[in-house]
Amino acid sequence: MGSDAPDQVLLRRLLDSAPTGVLLITEPGEITWANPAYFRTTGRKPSLLGTDFHAIPETDGTWSPAIREAVAGALERGASASFRAVRARYRDVPAGVYLDVDVRPLERADGEPARALLMIRDVSDRVREQERAALFYESFRTSTNVMQLTDAAGIMVDVNPAYERVYGYTREECIGRKPSLVRSRHTSKEVYEKMWADLVDPHRGYWSGEILNRDRKGRERPVMLSITAIRDTGGRVTHYLGVAVDLSEQRSWEMRAAHTGKLASVGQLAAGVAHEINTPLANVMLVAESLRRRSQDPWVLARLDRMTEQVEVAARIVRGLLDFARREEPHAVTLDLVDVSRDSLGFVRGKQSADVEIQESYPDSPVPILGDRIQLMQVLTNLLNNAYDAMQGRGTLQVTVRTVRDRAEVDIVDHGPGISAEALPHIFEPFFTTKPEGEGTGLGLAICHGIVASHHGTITGRNVPGAGAGFLVSLPLRAPTPAPG
Repeated sequence: MGSDAPDQVLLRRLLDSAPTGVLLITEPGEITWANPAYFRTTGRKPSLLGTDFHAIPETDGTWSPAIREAVAGALERGASASFRAVRARYRDVPAGVYLDVDVRPLERADGEPARALLMIRDVSDRVREQERAALFYESFRTSTNVMQLTDAAGIMVDVNPAYERVYGYTREECIGRKPSLVRSRHTSKEVYEKMWADLVDPHRGYWSGEILNRDRKGRERPVMLSITAIRDTGGRVTHYLGVAVDLSEQRSWEMRAAHTGKLASVGQLAAGVAHEINTPLANVMLVAESLRRRSQDPWVLARLDRMTEQVEVAARIVRGLLDFARREEPHAVTLDLVDVSRDSLGFVRGKQSADVEIQESYPDSPVPILGDRIQLMQVLTNLLNNAYDAMQGRGTLQVTVRTVRDRAEVDIVDHGPGISAEALPHIFEPFFTTKPEGEGTGLGLAICHGIVASHHGTITGRNVPGAGAGFLVSLPLRAPTPAPG
């Protein structure tokens, strides 16, 4: 008995100083003892002692129906149970308190009542860390920027959906591989050497710069890439986080803006040159006609005919220059792109070869746009005439009008020889032509580009597999006017 007393005192001291809250319940349900940690953790008062847990009014937190049932099971059947991250409402803490609750039966001697322990630990910090981790991962997953996480050896352990969308590789294809999966040969070796030197430098630990990457289809994608070395508490690098902003669309708009500025400058020059050339051309024509009236010599007349033909070629170029320079603002009204396309095709059909089969595809309903009818017909007739010329008056011509989200599109595809890879990047530049000498001024597509741009649209050329060249005109779709209320 004497030896038991010190042990009991020691046990009481241990329980009183334990960080885990402990509550003793004796059948049929009386709360007979609790250590100080229980009251600190739950915020309850010592007046709880001597009460029956069945009479506690709360039905959530540490006395939820599930925990009550577990306590009853420990007293009646000797069963154990555990509950993780139970939300408690005993403290006035805005972020809430989370508790791990364990219910354990006590071993009982013959004739003793059944007893159960309710053990409670405050795990709020752990839960909040998990919530933060979940928030950070969800931010990683839903970011519109390309993100990739690699280990210390540079092996990818995760990529986000934006990475999959931009580069075309699935997450499963990326994990376990190095970021060189999207490396472009146009990014120099020196860039990567500087990148790694900055990343492994303990005084820096990050790198940022613009590089070219390559997607799954082999397309070059300019990106602004930032990489940060992630270190543990000991300063050792464990991972690298890369965040990239896809600059493809921005670079495309910059190129278009530069092209538009270039066209405007050339237009001003063209207007001045055209006016200066018109006068000597007119004088040459007057001299030629005067000589024609004074001579009957066949040799002279033949030379005069040749001179007149060349002057007419020059005059046609001058007219093209003036058309190119005359950038009038469109007289915008609501139009149906289907009607504009049909009228343009009807205008060209009467002047061109009947040996061209025309395949038309239009939606069942109107395609409303805001634009200048005459200018848009000028664009479409130019593209249609080019298609006829490319096929040399024989073949199939496809004209499709459609809507894609908030855009209205006209797609014109011929079955000619297509556009060479060398010429394709230059087709909208002034004075660039693929037609034989004397047959084209190189201004038609440049004029089309200017008109479409003034309508806040885009025009692109491409080669169509199984056909020839295709030209796509995309314009803003006019939103329907709401009916008066």
